Amino acid sequence: MKKQGDKIIKLLHCADIHLDSALHSSLPFEKAECRRRELLRTFVRMVDYAASEGILAVLIAGDMLDTSFTRTLTRNTVLNCIQSHPAITFFYLRGNHDDRHFIDDLTGLPDNLKLFGPRWSCYQCGRIAVYGCELPSSAGEYDYDSLNPEPDMINLVMMHGQVSESSGGVDWNIDLRRLRGRNIDYLALGHIHSYRAEKLDGRGTLCYPGCPEGRGFDECGEHGFVLLEINEETNRVSSRFVPFASRRLFTVELDVSECASSSEMVEAASRALQNPEISPGDMVRLELTGHIDAEREMDVTYIRKAFEGRYDYFTVTDKTRLFFDIQAHSQDRSLKGEFIRSVYADDTLSEEEKAEVIRCGLLALTGEEAV
Repeated sequence: MKKQGDKIIKLLHCADIHLDSALHSSLPFEKAECRRRELLRTFVRMVDYAASEGILAVLIAGDMLDTSFTRTLTRNTVLNCIQSHPAITFFYLRGNHDDRHFIDDLTGLPDNLKLFGPRWSCYQCGRIAVYGCELPSSAGEYDYDSLNPEPDMINLVMMHGQVSESSGGVDWNIDLRRLRGRNIDYLALGHIHSYRAEKLDGRGTLCYPGCPEGRGFDECGEHGFVLLEINEETNRVSSRFVPFASRRLFTVELDVSECASSSEMVEAASRALQNPEISPGDMVRLELTGHIDAEREMDVTYIRKAFEGRYDYFTVTDKTRLFFDIQAHSQDRSLKGEFIRSVYADDTLSEEEKAEVIRCGLLALTGEEAV
């Protein structure tokens, strides 16, 4: 690392970028392709931000990539970002998703790219020391005894995994008990996809920056990175979360138990979506909940179409539960009543299966398409 003249030194801590994620489980094919490019552009924007803010180093605490397949566009873009910013040192500690071939296939490493291996490595700049160690597998364990930062240094330690208060029990385990009292000022972590910061011990703090962009509706909320400021005169390390995602993801729950039709559900959804935090550029999932009668008219596609175009992406998920008053149909001698009674008498079906069979059957009896 090149040392800045100012006594306040800035660093950027990010992790879990997951470039080239498939994203097909949460998005349709074309939208997933657009979102993959957005994740890559966010990485570029983040490096440009580091350059504009005079940031000395970028700490990438694992899972920069997502799978063993790295696209040529991704490879070239990442390498160009590193090579075109020689004043920034990139510390890249690979995580459980990272493609080993990304580095192995390079003919030469940029001078400003620093890597770590399965044993502890240390890079120094003045009184700042950056340590890192990669865990070889989920069943492995870090060699904590070999980590011995000097007490008079400003010590940053990079690791990728799930912190716990034990030596096992979770994949990619990091035992915090073995890290306390080791002169760590800042524990730069990756693996958890939401921001989290807390005290490590009397001297240091630990931090997960989360992923820079939410990749699915299980990653809603603010996303970005962490900005570190180090005062070499006072040895003080401060950090703050910087929201940076190009767009946010929201899941809006809507209980439709009291709605009599799809039109009423659209009206209720319009009220639920009047959230000032949600902007047209965001991605929104409307989650329908509650108990409804099997004969109630509910067209999920109709509801989704009512809001398409208002946001970057909009989808509807049906998580309602069907309700049947079996007593009301006990004396019903119609084909419908006989069908409902016969399904409820089938002990081989679970309650959820009975509800779904009845729903599809009633739709068929009325000439509607079961979806």
